[in-house]
Amino acid sequence: MCSNGGRKLGSPGRRTPDSADSTFCVRGQLALEPPARVKPSKNVTLALSCLVMETLYNPHMQGIPWSTIALGSLLLISVYSKGGREVQSPQPEKSKPPFKTQQRGRILGIGGVFFKSANRDQMREWYSKHLGLADKGGGVMLPWREHDDPQKEHVTVWTVFPTSTDYFDPSHAPFMINYIVDDLDALLDRLKEEGVKIDAKRMNESYGRFAWIYDLDGNKIELWQPQSAKP
Repeated sequence: MCSNGGRKLGSPGRRTPDSADSTFCVRGQLALEPPARVKPSKNVTLALSCLVMETLYNPHMQGIPWSTIALGSLLLISVYSKGGREVQSPQPEKSKPPFKTQQRGRILGIGGVFFKSANRDQMREWYSKHLGLADKGGGVMLPWREHDDPQKEHVTVWTVFPTSTDYFDPSHAPFMINYIVDDLDALLDRLKEEGVKIDAKRMNESYGRFAWIYDLDGNKIELWQPQSAKP
């Protein structure tokens, strides 16, 4: 039998063995607060017991038809049929974003680092001694692989130019960066549409194709599409 506070009648101040559960009866109504991990059968048994005892011993509820009590029992069973938790309607699956193909004309990495020096030979010796970059005339080759396609290997060429070189012209900067691209024509077409200054000169070699552009400060940038990077 249940009354206020979930205590048995006739035992004031003393909690029942099931009082640890949060399913309890109060006079005139049934309060259900099922813990998340309580077994459904136990909750249903406690709830139905409280409902029956309230009907038998509570004068205010003795006039309720048994059909109403049966309907309430069915509602209790439906509530607890999922482990004491309310049944939620399935949520619609989120639509997946459309697959985007990679745009051609991308920078794959650094193809070269070039800078001028009035003391080129001494600079080469310094870099060789202190940093292990031994440039014996053809530049230092630093191999690396693409992140998205490790089977593709490239090299970054590091070298020192004399101040007398015109390879950086018309830029007055003492350096120039070379970028490896996957599709030189596609990149140049896009840069032209974007208003980027493009050098008219082109160079085709056995190891790839070259073109040059200029940034806002007038620095010359070399673009290189290696033979292995043909689209």
